[in-house]
Amino acid sequence: MKAIRFVFCLFTALLLTTLDSQAAGDEDFQTFLKKFTSSTSFQYSRIKFPLKSPIILLKDDGETEQKFSFTREKWPLLDEEALKEGRVTEEEGGVYISHFTVNQPAHKEFEAGYDESEVSLRVVFDLVEGKWYVTDCYNDWYNLDVPVGDLNETIRSVQEENKAFQKAHP
Repeated sequence: MKAIRFVFCLFTALLLTTLDSQAAGDEDFQTFLKKFTSSTSFQYSRIKFPLKSPIILLKDDGETEQKFSFTREKWPLLDEEALKEGRVTEEEGGVYISHFTVNQPAHKEFEAGYDESEVSLRVVFDLVEGKWYVTDCYNDWYNLDVPVGDLNETIRSVQEENKAFQKAHP
């Protein structure tokens, strides 16, 4: 009986400690997301580079894959509109859907793309030591339609797009 009581007390103490630390110190995801999409410096500081999944492009033969680390220089800055949940029907009839496919307390995954098509954006957020970080991403800027030979030009295009974001959101 004493052993059961001891285990119960130990379990209760552990549970209360975990709940107290989460309640006191964990960053609110919505507050994080608002700041993430409105500040270049904050956004860069909250991405764990290189990301977990590499960029995979096809070589000129059209069959052989080549992997590249998803580093800061390749990151397309994401504004509020990019990470906004919604469903938009376009004039041409396509339906663009953006939503969180996983919405757990310490792990979230956002996906966006046209209905019945491949995802064009997938961003993974993880709570690490009480703060939210992007730990993985797939972005249509870097898809299998982009040949390896065009990677540098694609990176330059991403960086040009980033300049406009940086100007508006330093």
